[in-house]
Amino acid sequence: MRGLTIFVAVMGVVIVVGFAAVIATIAGRLARGEGGGAHAFAAPPIAIPKGARVAAMTAGADRLVLRLELPGGGQQIVILDLASGRRLGTIALEPAP
Repeated sequence: MRGLTIFVAVMGVVIVVGFAAVIATIAGRLARGEGGGAHAFAAPPIAIPKGARVAAMTAGADRLVLRLELPGGGQQIVILDLASGRRLGTIALEPAP
């Protein structure tokens, strides 16, 4: 019975210390701004043609695809890398003759 009492006391201390470590970690990350909020992703601005507007946006596993409507009536697809925000390519959409 004495062994069980010691075991329960030790487990209680482990739980209290573990809970304190979790609270300290959360408080430290919030204080440093690592909460995953607005500062979690910072990418350079993406240049689109003047007067163009984003008509559609689709995200894949690691890509972002934007469909732009150009001021002259044309359309363009822009493919971006989600990890870096870098433009991977542009595809001009033209009507078939």
